[in-house]
Amino acid sequence: MALAPIPGPSATTATGGLASVGVWRLLAVAAPQLAALAVMFQTETDLSSRTGFLLSWGILNFFWIALLRRPALSGALSLTLVVVLVLLSRLKHDVVQMTANFVDLMVIDRDTAAFLFTIFPHLRWSVIAAAVVILPLMYALWWLDPFRIRRLPAVACALACLAALVGYAFAWPDEAWRGYYDDGYLSKFSRSGVTAVSDFIQYGFMESGVETGEHLSVPLLDSCHPAGRRPNIVMIHDESSFDIRQADGIKVPKGYGSYFNSFDGKERRFLAESNGGPSWFTEYNVLAGLSSRSFGRFAYFVTRIASGRVERGLPLALRRCGYSTLSLYPAYGAFMSARSFQATTGIERFYDAHDLGARDVEPDSFFYDKALNLMSEYTPATPLFAFVYLGANHFPWETKYRPDLMPFWHSPGNGPVVDEYLRRQAMSVGDYTAFVAGLKKKFPGQPFLIVRYGDHQPEFSPHLLDPGLDEAAIGNKLMNYDPRYYATYYAIDAVNFEPVKSPTEMDTIDGAYLPLVIQEAAGIPLDPSFEEQKNIMLRCNGVFYACKDGAEARRFNRLLIDAGMIKGL
Repeated sequence: MALAPIPGPSATTATGGLASVGVWRLLAVAAPQLAALAVMFQTETDLSSRTGFLLSWGILNFFWIALLRRPALSGALSLTLVVVLVLLSRLKHDVVQMTANFVDLMVIDRDTAAFLFTIFPHLRWSVIAAAVVILPLMYALWWLDPFRIRRLPAVACALACLAALVGYAFAWPDEAWRGYYDDGYLSKFSRSGVTAVSDFIQYGFMESGVETGEHLSVPLLDSCHPAGRRPNIVMIHDESSFDIRQADGIKVPKGYGSYFNSFDGKERRFLAESNGGPSWFTEYNVLAGLSSRSFGRFAYFVTRIASGRVERGLPLALRRCGYSTLSLYPAYGAFMSARSFQATTGIERFYDAHDLGARDVEPDSFFYDKALNLMSEYTPATPLFAFVYLGANHFPWETKYRPDLMPFWHSPGNGPVVDEYLRRQAMSVGDYTAFVAGLKKKFPGQPFLIVRYGDHQPEFSPHLLDPGLDEAAIGNKLMNYDPRYYATYYAIDAVNFEPVKSPTEMDTIDGAYLPLVIQEAAGIPLDPSFEEQKNIMLRCNGVFYACKDGAEARRFNRLLIDAGMIKGL
């Protein structure tokens, strides 16, 4: 490849070629390559993933060689990038149980950096220290590297590796469920790059139908005039909660199950779009009233992408009817751009963990008490929408959360994980009962509509529902959206208010329809977009994205785009 040694400062003039270079300089060239092999064998688990690693490594090396012509420095830079990717992947997996992929680069924003530096306060200094160490080393390699490689062969090799990687990615497509495995960092990142770029070229960040002659009217701010008194609305995000009796052979405490019932005694199913982790999928469903599945491979970043772009949702619809809106969030507001996303959907006052003074994971009672105090700041003449986001029933369940709470709890005898899950559910029941009592005491005579939902099943639920299946079979069921893996519950309660009966109050609904159910139960006139979505709901019997293989959702997205409610997607 036209590689030739160039004598450095200590090279002798008596001999030429490689002998004049010195063994230690050859090691400077070989060391990054050997280190990369070590990383590959440590992090990639099979022949397929190692093939992806080698092709990606080739692209990185030849890219830097084409720019710099120095193989030692190019190898060191490539190794640095791979190590950084591995560390960031492990960091991301520790935080959200998923490794880094190419879309992280496509939608990177200031909120994400702010979130990382907030939850890891020493990370900023670690980055600075690493730069202080690495930059002089890179300069030394630049100065000492004895070889120069011509750019044209390097570009050709980089393009050949890229072509091979594209073929490899299409032959072994990126499987989204593999992202939850803590391995294969570089190969998964590279494959996700091919598929993400392909999907983005094909339909952008979000699927939408072709333009038609249909149009939605844009609702005016003061166009909503409901008859009668408007109830205050409280929507409760019940973390990882579902009726565990869906699995066979589970022992539950006496009275278990009544918590999932609505005011009329019925238990209703809520079909989430995630299992085991990403609560923000459901956050998007219940605030925007849309499907995260419309974002395809970009769905994992749905709230970050939708921030500033999807100006439609339940809070905005309620604000047009004179409501004030607030949200209580159990994490930092920069996480997945939650603060800016919720503001885009109409939340006026957003309180994150820092604003609320939360320390680590707080019990449900903490957020209920905060909600009661914040709600008391509003005048009774102004109806209020409050979004209360809970977090106590979050994984891990291998350890007992707040053993000082529920001291008289007796485990039913299912095993430590399931019994701890049931204990936390029992805590949630008690805290919710106290919250309702607090509403009655603190706001006597005021009407309240309360809607609770389970945002997703816990991560261990597939193994309870199908104990005989291996990880691959479970992964396939998750990818194909088996409703048994996505079914939680939604419940409608009321204080000093009779929920309005509506055909939208179905036994089973997709998560995107919950804002519609809430407005109907509260007696709120629907704006044109929700009126159209109600027609879809009735036509599709509570199914949204999957109705007509996605055609209804794509058509609806197009109507919202044409009406200016979705921008830049």
